[in-house]
Amino acid sequence: MTNTEVFEQVKKMIVTQLDVDAAKITMTTNFADDLALDSLDVFEVIDKIEDEYDIEIETDDALATVGDLVNYVVAQVSTPEE
Repeated sequence: MTNTEVFEQVKKMIVTQLDVDAAKITMTTNFADDLALDSLDVFEVIDKIEDEYDIEIETDDALATVGDLVNYVVAQVSTPEE
């Protein structure tokens, strides 16, 4: 799975879940600064992503931007389960 594929899916989830303008979402978009999302909003998106990709996202990790989240998901999906 590529970063572009995951980005498009994450972007769709953010737009659908939080009613954010899709034009505002890039890899460098900061959840708090650029989208004015609080931790609960981000948690809602993370919850959807976990369901979609069947992964566990550690919310302790620094996931400040859309790119951080996309890279995390790609790394998790690419790592074979033990």
